[in-house]
Amino acid sequence: MARLTAARVRDAGARGRAISWWEGWRFVAILIALVMAGGTVGYVLIEGWSPWDAFYMTVITITTVGYREVHPMSRAGEAFTVVILLSGVGSFFYAFTLFMALLAEGHFIERRLQRKHVRMLDELKDHFILCGFGRMGEIIAREFSRQHVAFVVIERSSDRMQAALEKGFLAVEADASSEDVLRTVRIDRARGFIAAVGTDAENVYAVLSARLLRPDVFIIGRAETEDARVKLRRAGADRVISPYHIGGQQLAQTALRPAVVDFVQLATTSENLELNMEQVHIGEGSPLKGRSLVEAGLRQRFGVVVVGIRRIDGRMDFNPAPETTMRAGDDLVVLGRADSLKELEAAALADARGVQGG
Repeated sequence: MARLTAARVRDAGARGRAISWWEGWRFVAILIALVMAGGTVGYVLIEGWSPWDAFYMTVITITTVGYREVHPMSRAGEAFTVVILLSGVGSFFYAFTLFMALLAEGHFIERRLQRKHVRMLDELKDHFILCGFGRMGEIIAREFSRQHVAFVVIERSSDRMQAALEKGFLAVEADASSEDVLRTVRIDRARGFIAAVGTDAENVYAVLSARLLRPDVFIIGRAETEDARVKLRRAGADRVISPYHIGGQQLAQTALRPAVVDFVQLATTSENLELNMEQVHIGEGSPLKGRSLVEAGLRQRFGVVVVGIRRIDGRMDFNPAPETTMRAGDDLVVLGRADSLKELEAAALADARGVQGG
């Protein structure tokens, strides 16, 4: 699921219009119910009819279907019928006018979209929560979309939110540090949380809120300064990324080893190459658990090359030897064709967590 119809929390004015919409329809419903009840009681008292005959006469009078009278009617009953007819027709005319006004103003369509958006948020599962849709957030969103990864954007700026909406991303216009908002975007079922808001303080608060709600969710935080890096770690971020630090390293490596940088970039971002670099998780019930690379025959069976193993404690084994044992919780960094990686995923996982982009 890469791109989803966008949704956002409406502002106070929109909520006010929604309340007026509801009050109008509630008034119409009450008015029609009173006319129906009054007509039924009136015919019973004036004409002495049974409740069913009185109710039936009220219905055919209000709807103006033109059926004959249930029973012969007195002059008082005829006068009462005129009152019921005018009241019923007036109520239905008011309901029709209200409906056309709502349709002309777009509220009817808005409410349908809003219900659809809420349903889509409720159905989110195994997704990423992306806080912030600035320059970095937009790049992240595009990459998630390209790799068909489910995600939802949280952004406070209306202008940036509009940009997210125009690109067709599922999004919520709100404060990323609000626990209610995080519950709305289903952090309880999220795969990861990315704090990429414009300021360090907002990122720290967002990470802290996410960690309190989901102690086990994988959290990445963006830091502008070293002090923010420390605070994000203390707030609960599993990884802290500094754009300036990463950008500086990228520039230096490109200057010193351009071929290496080009290869890694193509292997991790290109859609057109047969060779891809991916991350494959070893599940607790995986048949690969406890076996060495040579015993599992990954190269022979799947045609992939294991270039590294990230252990469960975070330690990275580069260019592991064939005798290296794979353990539950390890992540294999592998090179191979897309179809080969999918086959390896099926063999490696018992918990259905899937292949994650490296």
